[in-house]
Amino acid sequence: MNDIRKLEPGSLWNFFYDLTQIPRPSKKEQKVIDYIVKFGKDHKLETIVDKTGNVIIKKPAARGMEKREGVVLQTHLDMVPQKNNDKKHDFEKDPIETLIDGDWVKANGTTLGSDNGIGVAATLAILASKEIPHGPLEALFTIDEETGMTGAFGLKKGLLDGDILINLDSEDINELCVGCAGGLDISARKKYKEEKTPEGMTSYRVTAKGLKGGHSGVDIAMGRANSNKLMFRFLMQAESDFDIRLAEAEGGNLRNAIPRESYSVLLVEDEKVKAFEKFVKEYEKICKAEFTDTEPDMSFLSIKCEMPEKVMAKKDQYRIIRAVFACPNGVQRMSQAVKGLVETSNNLAIVKVSNGNFEVQNLCRSSVDSAKEATAWRIAAVFHLIDANVEMSGGYPGWKPDMDSPILGISAGVYKKLFGVMPEIKAIHAGLECAIIGGVYPALDMISFGPTIKYPHSPDEKVGITSVKKFFSLLCETLKQVPEKK
Repeated sequence: MNDIRKLEPGSLWNFFYDLTQIPRPSKKEQKVIDYIVKFGKDHKLETIVDKTGNVIIKKPAARGMEKREGVVLQTHLDMVPQKNNDKKHDFEKDPIETLIDGDWVKANGTTLGSDNGIGVAATLAILASKEIPHGPLEALFTIDEETGMTGAFGLKKGLLDGDILINLDSEDINELCVGCAGGLDISARKKYKEEKTPEGMTSYRVTAKGLKGGHSGVDIAMGRANSNKLMFRFLMQAESDFDIRLAEAEGGNLRNAIPRESYSVLLVEDEKVKAFEKFVKEYEKICKAEFTDTEPDMSFLSIKCEMPEKVMAKKDQYRIIRAVFACPNGVQRMSQAVKGLVETSNNLAIVKVSNGNFEVQNLCRSSVDSAKEATAWRIAAVFHLIDANVEMSGGYPGWKPDMDSPILGISAGVYKKLFGVMPEIKAIHAGLECAIIGGVYPALDMISFGPTIKYPHSPDEKVGITSVKKFFSLLCETLKQVPEKK
């Protein structure tokens, strides 16, 4: 049975199915915005689209619950567009193909969009229901969360009336989240000189692929390989051993996804071809040995290709290869305050080298603002050394945990009553919109929870069916237990 519409709770899964049929990559959310607006109007609910594109739907309290504190259910409409190399899929046109695999729902070769589609679907199910008890309710659907939190940054004062915000973008049913990391984008750009392709050389396209990738916050501590780091480590050694000439290189396409594939086009002197091909095979063995447990499907291959017209000038090539290789990547420091939590990390997300232009994009995360800034400046220093133009942008704060939060106490008690155990109370290394929204509405009491989602931001993304049922029960019962206003 592959029809997710037959899963329980039925209303939630039917809305999620609708969302899988609507293309909604970040910055391309108009179709899903129209869907949400139509939903609000069809249900005769007050529906607002703000200047940024966020949608707010307001639903009056159920009978007898008019005096309860107001709750804002907050989710984001966009999804991360990632696919396997052999999968033909246009994220701006094609629906997601869903599959049921045991207790999991996943997609056929692409990201699923359960991040944050399940949260959106749960919110719609509650808005549509005449049976779920709740006080005054608002639903805030933000846009462009995955590529810069544009929606949250654009939210203005005076639109929301609630006292409590429940963010539905967490990814482990066993946890209640009360804090998250902040983030900062660091990009570097540089023009480089090109030269005519030398005589007596053979051209190769070298590819690193088959990596798992994943969410650059959630999965950064899992020891997975970064295809850009593997590629530029290879290029540095190949330059040293074979005097290669680099024509182009590219890897990664999203700042918040660990890059899964990278390629380069390079030239090798004709008399060194056999030795170079042997070197590529040996390098693949080295990488597989280093990442035996985390990257079982990794491959590093070279094939002969059409000769490029130009290559990078030697001086620029030497400096750019080493700068990318030296750029900090992965976990930089573990938290001293919270055991097992990554404090600071960087994702060397995107590298592009072609036609005289070099570009690199990083996403640095930290729960400590000073550590985030220090890491960002360390990254900047690497690229300043090759005279690149460095820009820092899109910074957002972390969400500081409040262990005395009233909604935390209510949700934890509901969780214990429903499932017989206490949930883990955690902060996460990923970014959530809570800190930004809380900056605009500082009186909001906030919490985040959600179903179990594995491998978000990658084609391996999947959501647990049982966990979705538990998540919806937790959400509905929490709404029922919201206290009256004091």
